[in-house]
Amino acid sequence: MSHKIIFIANNNIGYGLSGGDTIFIELLHHWQSNNKITLIACQEAINILPTSITKIKIIKTDSINNNPNNNLLNLLLHYVRRIYFGVRTIKNKKKQLKNNDYVYSVSDFLPDLLPALYLKILYPKIKWIVGFYLFAPFPFAQNSPYTGINRIKGFIYWFIQLITKTIVSLFADIVFITSVPDIKHFSKNNKIIVIRGGVNLSEINKYKKNHPILPISKRKYDGCFMGRFHPQKGCLELIKIWQQVVSKIPSAKLAIIGQGEMESKMKQLINKYNLTKNITFFGFQNGKPKYDIFTNSKVIIHPATYDSGGMASAEAMAFGLPGVSFDLEALKTYYPKGFIKTKCFSNKIFAQNIIKLLKHKDVYVKLSQESKNLIQSHWDWAKRSQEIYNEI
Repeated sequence: MSHKIIFIANNNIGYGLSGGDTIFIELLHHWQSNNKITLIACQEAINILPTSITKIKIIKTDSINNNPNNNLLNLLLHYVRRIYFGVRTIKNKKKQLKNNDYVYSVSDFLPDLLPALYLKILYPKIKWIVGFYLFAPFPFAQNSPYTGINRIKGFIYWFIQLITKTIVSLFADIVFITSVPDIKHFSKNNKIIVIRGGVNLSEINKYKKNHPILPISKRKYDGCFMGRFHPQKGCLELIKIWQQVVSKIPSAKLAIIGQGEMESKMKQLINKYNLTKNITFFGFQNGKPKYDIFTNSKVIIHPATYDSGGMASAEAMAFGLPGVSFDLEALKTYYPKGFIKTKCFSNKIFAQNIIKLLKHKDVYVKLSQESKNLIQSHWDWAKRSQEIYNEI
């Protein structure tokens, strides 16, 4: 059955692709053929749309293509600007939007949330779906990933979420989350759908068919990390962990895919530990270049200290890379197999687990097979997007 669906992607996208960005793009891609979709988006969101998305109507909220970087005042001004332009767009286009069945705000950030709330208030019969993919930790808690100026950012994010969670609990019909433990954040009035995420298996299997997979012994990179360079992703922990791996395996090499605000601090730590010959930065990568790195790597490393899932690792697992992570609550259901879970937050034990995979073939082969099986059976975006659609 066909539906009319509005996607609102009006927040600043920032560095690379977040998990929420990937979810919104994949749902847009897989739902466009059988539904009438309108995308209300800022310029950055429009910029990241793949060429495969051709059957949707786009309404631009703001033509400014601007990343406010790490300046807190600029970030807040940019945030307010996006809220204003998003709500104004809904107001100006409200007659065109009246007869839609669903509106999906792709994140819990206010530039996405408030325009959708305004539309829901105007037309209560429209079902409101909210993507709520990461819950901010209290920034002054002992295990908070935020330090220095980031504590202020973390506090603002945490405080705003107190407001957004209340709004969502009161007005949203459906909430997308990424892992089972996050269900507790919402009321019984909300229908909760655990998205988890997905992998473009058709593209990956096509790549595998046309590119030989290197034997483990001939791969250049012992470890691979992919993700945004953000405090929650354990970026500095990654460098400290790799320093301990190199202390036992001096030739060990790490590939880093991604970009973000922590890059300069990561490189400072690399210089401090004399790891420049052991670590290579590749920046943001997608498609074949990214797959080339996976096929030349042995282990996927996910050192997040606070996370709701960590979708990035799933792509590497599709290539048979086993993973190592801290034993976060969300990952118990997210990656039940294919990973060695490390006691939180011991960098020493984390490094030992990487070394264990690199030196013990039987352990490596077992987890490698688990990785491939898990992704092939539960993470195909074509299947996941249809399952999500059916649940809605």
